Amino acid sequence: MDMTGARHVLVQEARELLSAMETALLEIESEGQTPERINAAFRAAHTIKGSAGLFSLDLIVSFTHVMESALDRVRSGSLMLDGQLASLFLRCGDYLGLLIDAIDADEVDVDPDPTVRAKLLGELQALLDTPSGADTPGQITASDARLDLDTEAQVLGNENWHLSLRFNEGVLCNGMDPLSFIHYLSTFGQIVHLHTVVDALPEAADLDAQACYLGFEIDLIADTDKQSLHDVFEFVRDDSRIRILPPRARMEEFIAFIEALPEDLSGSHQRLGEILVSGGTLTRRELDEALAIQSGRASDTTRLGILLVEEQMVAAPVVAAALSKQKQVQDKRSQEQRIVKVEAGKLDALIDLVGELVIASAGARLLADSARQTVLVEALAEVSQLVEEIRDGALDLRMIPVGEVFQRFPRVVRDVSLELDKKIDLLITGAETELDKSMVDKLADPLLHIVRNAIDHGIEQVDEREAAGKPAQGQVRLNAYHDSGCIVIEISDDGRGLDTARIRAKAVERGLIAEDAVLSEQEIFQLIFLPGFSTAAQVTNLSGRGVGMDVVKRGVEQLRGEIEVGSTQGAGSIFRLRLPLTLAIIDGFQVAIGDSTFVIPLDMIVECADMTATTGAQRIINLRGDPLPYVRLREIFDLPALQEGRESLVVVEYGQQRVGLVVDRLLGEFQAVIKPLGQLFHGIKGISGSTILGNGSVALILDVAALIHCNNDADKSGRSREFHTLPVCHDFSENLTRNVVN
Repeated sequence: MDMTGARHVLVQEARELLSAMETALLEIESEGQTPERINAAFRAAHTIKGSAGLFSLDLIVSFTHVMESALDRVRSGSLMLDGQLASLFLRCGDYLGLLIDAIDADEVDVDPDPTVRAKLLGELQALLDTPSGADTPGQITASDARLDLDTEAQVLGNENWHLSLRFNEGVLCNGMDPLSFIHYLSTFGQIVHLHTVVDALPEAADLDAQACYLGFEIDLIADTDKQSLHDVFEFVRDDSRIRILPPRARMEEFIAFIEALPEDLSGSHQRLGEILVSGGTLTRRELDEALAIQSGRASDTTRLGILLVEEQMVAAPVVAAALSKQKQVQDKRSQEQRIVKVEAGKLDALIDLVGELVIASAGARLLADSARQTVLVEALAEVSQLVEEIRDGALDLRMIPVGEVFQRFPRVVRDVSLELDKKIDLLITGAETELDKSMVDKLADPLLHIVRNAIDHGIEQVDEREAAGKPAQGQVRLNAYHDSGCIVIEISDDGRGLDTARIRAKAVERGLIAEDAVLSEQEIFQLIFLPGFSTAAQVTNLSGRGVGMDVVKRGVEQLRGEIEVGSTQGAGSIFRLRLPLTLAIIDGFQVAIGDSTFVIPLDMIVECADMTATTGAQRIINLRGDPLPYVRLREIFDLPALQEGRESLVVVEYGQQRVGLVVDRLLGEFQAVIKPLGQLFHGIKGISGSTILGNGSVALILDVAALIHCNNDADKSGRSREFHTLPVCHDFSENLTRNVVN
C-alpha cells in the first residue's frame, strides 16, 4: 500500500474535520449548546484519533484521547461548554492543525510546539479531575478506569457490561485457557459478578478431560468500548459464542450517538448493520456472524434487527434507534447527488489539456475555412461546439463556492474581537457564489488583512459606539456576487469610517505625497495601499507596522483584479474586490488595430457600433442620446494611424462604469486560453495576459479595468497620464510569441 498517498488522504480529511469542529464550537458559543453541535465536535476528535491510530501517529492519538474525554464530559452534561472552555477546545484544534501540517511535511514524530502541548494537556487534565500522581497526560491505564463500589447493591445493578461466554470445546487443545481471558478482562476494570454455566457438562463416562464444557456469565465495570472487549477474545472467537451487552448508561450513549450520525451516509452505510457498527453498539465480527446466521436459515425470513435482539447481540431500543436513522439516511440520500473528490493537480492538468484542445480546434477550423471544403467546415463546427462544452464542463469542475474561504473568518472575528475587547457580529452572504479554486486559495490572505483592519481600525469600542448612538455590537459583513463577468467580494463594517484628513496628514508626514498635492477623496483612500502607510498610533499585534494593505493590493492585482474603497465618516467603510471568474479560459472577442489582434473579455462587452466623427478634445461620443467617453487603442499602444476605412466602437462595462474602445475592425468571438506574460512584459498596464490564435500568432488580452481608469485619468491631450505607450509592432509580436510559446 502507498502509505504516502494514504497519509495525504488522512491529512485532507483531518483538516476538513478540524474545520467542522471549529464551526460547531463557534456555533455553540454564539447560538447555544445543542446535542447535534456537541456531537459534531466530539465526532471530529474521535474520527481524527481513529484515523491517526491506523498510522501509529502517537502524538495525535494521545492528545486527541484526552481532548475526546473532555468533550465526552460535555456530551454527558457533566461539563458546561462556556466561552472559556470553547476557547480551550479551539486552541486544541489549532494545535492539532500544527500536528497535521507536520505530517503533511513528512515530520511524523516531530512535536511542532511541546510547550503548547503541555499547557493544553494540563488544562484538559484539570477538567478531567485527574488525581495527583496520575500517569502522563494522554495515557489512560486500566487502574484509572476501574470503579470502586462498596455495596452489593451498587455492583449488581444494570450499569455493568454483561459478557456471556461459551468457548468451543477444543479451546484447551489449541493452547488457550479460558481463565486467562477472564483474568485479562480484569485489567479493563472490575469483575463484580461471575457465574459458571455447567449446562453443557456431559455424563462422567462421556467426559473428555481435554475439552472445555464450561460457560461464563460475567458482569464487568469498565470504562471501555465494545470493540475493545471483543478484541480480548480475538484468538478464540471462531466456533465460540461471545455475547457482550453494554450497560444501561452505555446503551443510552449508543442511541444518542446513532441519532447524531450524519445523514449523508452512502452505499452500504445505509444498511441497519452498518449503522449499528458506526454507532459502536455492534462489532464488525458480530455483524458478519449475524448475517451468517440469517443466511443459514433458508426457510426463515427473520429480519436482521429481530435476529440481533434474539441472539442478544444488540438491545431492542438500540435497534429501534438504528432503524429510525436508516430511514432518515434513505430519505435524504434520495435528494442528494454523489460527490467524488479529485486532487486539485489533476484538475489543473485537465484544464491545461482542454486549453491546448481549444487552440488546436481553432487552428483546424482556420485550415478548413482556407481550404473551402464545406463538409470539413461543418464537421469542425460540430467539433468546436463539443470542445466548447468540454471547456465549460472542465472549468465548472474547478469552480467552488467562495464560502470555502469565508468559513475561516468566524474564528478570526471571534479571536480578534476578544483580544481587542470589542463586540462584533460577522454576517456572511453570497457564500454560494462560485469562483475558480486557484483564486479562492489566493484570496485568503488579502481578505484576512482587510477583515482584521476593519475590526481594529473600523469598529469602535463599546462605550464609543454607545456614545455615538450605535448598537454596542459592531458588524462586519462579507458578501459575494457576480457582476459584469466578474466576481465582486465586499468587506464592509459599520464603524467610524476612514478619516480622510488623518490619512492625508500621515501621508504627508511619511513623505508619500507633497503637502500641497491636490487629491480627490478616492485618491486619498488609495493612499492606504501605499507601502509603509499606517495611521495606527502604536504598534500592536494587529497593526501599526505599515505592512498589510499594500500586500492586499499586490495580491489582488496578481489575480488581475482591483480594489474599490468607499467610506462615510461615522457610518463605516466598504472594500470591494472585483476579480475575474477564472484565470484559465475565457470567451473573448477579437478586434484588430492595424496588423495587431487584441482580445476583449466577452462578458464585459455591452455592444458594438460604428464610430462616428467627433470633434474637440473631450473624447466623448453621443451614443443614441447618451454621452459615452472613449479611448483609441492605437494611441495607447502607439500604433500607426488608420489610413482609410471606418473605425468601430466597442462599448465595455466594468462595475458601474462604461467606456468605448475605438478599434479598426471587429473579428468576432473567440475562445481565449489565457497565457501569462513573461517577465519582460510583467506589469504592463492595459494588458492582462495573452493567448495563442488558431494561426499560431499571439494576441494580447486587454485589461478593461485599466483601460477605463486610463480614460478617467486622461489629460486634455487625450493621452493617459498613467499609461506608457506600448509599441505593438512586428518585432514586438515575434518577441512576445517566442516568450509565450516557450
